[in-house]
Amino acid sequence: MLSTVLAACGGGDKKNNDSSVLSGTIEIDGSSTVHPMTEAMAEEFGAENKEVRVPIGTGGTGGGFKRFLAGEIAIVNASRPIKDKEAEEAKAKGVEYHEVKVAYDGLAVVVNPDNDFIDKLTIEELKKIYGPDSTVKTWADVRAGWPAKEIKIYSPGTDHGTFDYFTEVINGEAQVSRNDSQITFSADTNAIVQGVAGDKQSIGYFGFSFYEENQDKLKLVPIDNGTATVTPSPDTIKDNSYSPLSRPLFIYVNNKKLESPEVKAFVDFYLSNAGSLASEVGFVALPEEEYQKEKDKLAQ
Repeated sequence: MLSTVLAACGGGDKKNNDSSVLSGTIEIDGSSTVHPMTEAMAEEFGAENKEVRVPIGTGGTGGGFKRFLAGEIAIVNASRPIKDKEAEEAKAKGVEYHEVKVAYDGLAVVVNPDNDFIDKLTIEELKKIYGPDSTVKTWADVRAGWPAKEIKIYSPGTDHGTFDYFTEVINGEAQVSRNDSQITFSADTNAIVQGVAGDKQSIGYFGFSFYEENQDKLKLVPIDNGTATVTPSPDTIKDNSYSPLSRPLFIYVNNKKLESPEVKAFVDFYLSNAGSLASEVGFVALPEEEYQKEKDKLAQ
C-alpha cells in the first residue's frame, strides 16, 4: 500500500518551504490507525530531507501519550483526543503541546465473509456483544433467529485509541468492556483481521482503512444507529451520517521540540500535504480551509 501511496504522491507537488539543509531525528509513536498516514508522510518528507530520520512506533494511542508526556518523543499519533488525566499530567510535567487534526476515520465492524445471516447490527446489539455485563455466548443470544453458534469476539488492545473510542460510544464509558474468555484483545490490528478472516463465527472492529486494505477477506457490517442503517464509506464518514462510529484523527506535537527546525518543517509539510494523502491511505481529508486553520494555529 505504501508503495502505491508514494507512487501516487511522488509527482513533485509536495511542498516544503524550508530551503535549508535539515538534519536530526524526529521520533514518533502512538496510534496504529494513524501510522500509515504518518509513515507515508515521513517517506515523502525524507525524500526531500535526506539527513532527517523519522522513526515511527505503533505502541497505541495510550502508549504513545505515555512516551510523549515523558518527553521521549516529539509527536504522538492519536486516534482520539487527549484524555483529561493525560492533559493534567502534561500540565504537571510542564509539557506544552499542540493538538493537530489531520483526517477523519470511521470504525469498521466486520465479520467473516461466510457469515450469511448478518444484514446489520444495532448499537444496542453491539453493546450486547461488547458490553461489560455481556452474557452473550452465541449469535442467538444477540438476535432471535440467528444460529446458536458460539461467537469469537475480537477487539483492539486497551492501549489503542480505537478501543477507547469504541467503548465510549458503544458502552457509554471509555475502557469499559467485557473481559472474559469469549473475547480476544490484540495490540496488532492485523491479528484481528486474520482472526476474523479465519473463523466463520467471529466479529471484530478497527479503523476503516484496515477494512479497505483487507476487504477481500472480510464482510463489512452496516450499523443501525436508531435513525438510519449506514455503511461506512468515505462519504458517510465525512458527512458524519455514519454516527456514532466516525471520528477525527490527530497528531500531537511537543511545543518545545517544535522549536527544532526539522520538527517544524515536518509538521508544516504534513499539513501542506495531508489533504492529498489522506484518501490514498484510506482516510477522509479535512476541507482545505481546516488544514489552513491548523497551520495558522501552529504559526501563532
